[in-house]
Amino acid sequence: RGLKAFKIGVNRISNVLASQVLTLLTVNCIEIFVSMAITGEFRFFWKLSAMFLIVFCVQSVVICSLVIPMIGRYRKLFPPLKLIEIYGEKAENLLYKFIDRPDKYIIAKSITFSDIASIAEEIDNFDAVLINDLPANQKNRILKLCFEKDKRVYFTPKLSDILVKGAEELNLFDTPLYLRRNNGIPIWKLAVKRFFDIVLSVFTLVVLSPVLLIVALAIKHEDGGPVFYKQERCTIGGKKFMILKFRSMIVDAEKDGRPHPVTEDDDRITKVGKVIRACRIDELPQLINILKGDMSIVGPRPERVEHVERYKAMIPEFAFREKMKGGLTGYAQVYGKYNTTALDKLKLDLMYITNYSLLLDVQIIFETVKILFQKESTEGFSEAQEMDIHDFNAEHDDH
Repeated sequence: RGLKAFKIGVNRISNVLASQVLTLLTVNCIEIFVSMAITGEFRFFWKLSAMFLIVFCVQSVVICSLVIPMIGRYRKLFPPLKLIEIYGEKAENLLYKFIDRPDKYIIAKSITFSDIASIAEEIDNFDAVLINDLPANQKNRILKLCFEKDKRVYFTPKLSDILVKGAEELNLFDTPLYLRRNNGIPIWKLAVKRFFDIVLSVFTLVVLSPVLLIVALAIKHEDGGPVFYKQERCTIGGKKFMILKFRSMIVDAEKDGRPHPVTEDDDRITKVGKVIRACRIDELPQLINILKGDMSIVGPRPERVEHVERYKAMIPEFAFREKMKGGLTGYAQVYGKYNTTALDKLKLDLMYITNYSLLLDVQIIFETVKILFQKESTEGFSEAQEMDIHDFNAEHDDH
């Protein structure tokens, strides 16, 4: 359940299969140690590992062979929901995200907010309502209407909605009362988090040392340039540090001193770079940053200093991400994409910060393994997005 292996009505087929296989791998790894504990023969570790590896491969083939047709059958029994979109003056790209999931949703009609009476008549003909960037008063009226009519409704939360969700209910008076303590994460939780950061970093560096060596040699062999790439990033409290990566682009890819976000089919990416970026191997040297204490295994992704300044100018609340140490992976990396907007990144990271637990960290680590080979999670910026960043930097330099 924690790996969302049974979310067949929510996730894509690829995500469900990845969750099922990862669940099998986890169970088989646990079985190895359980078997050794029962027999008391720890010298059979490698023999048991080989045996369970064969079992895991057979199980994976069987489960994939069964799950794919079963999901197909499920989708025939439960067809996509017919949605009506109600949008405002500045409709977000939320509509296109729903259109990208034809297995779950069909946007049958789109209307603007007029009077609540006509909307009440309209929504009776649809399975659900999609609220797309309406002012708070209009959104609240539709939410109440949908509750009255027992109608499913989808909407994106505001930053205040995310903060309120983590509030505590108090029953002191005959009036409902919420308390948002805003005390931050307890010291003991931070200590436990730091302990696991060190243990996991050391373990991963040792286990993957052959991979790291091969990648380093491949980068050096391709063009003779430096193996590593350093870049200034922001972490907790706005502190700046030099993040470490395997170099995946040509030398002096930003020789003009300005940030150039990676675009789709960027010709600055080297041959080795395409492989290591697709598998996220270029990020592994950041385990050294974690050991140094600059980063954590899980946390809001550290952004470039220039981007942080830009985002804070547009969204002052972007500074809320700096309440936790930057992470190698995070909530926004698992549930977002490389080109997810700054506001959506902030919302996703706030969900992590306001609901932090060690169990959530474990879940995000497993989710990270699942998305490693998903193409959409490594999409680059579009040309329009890149120009937007260039325009901001030009204005910033002029001032």
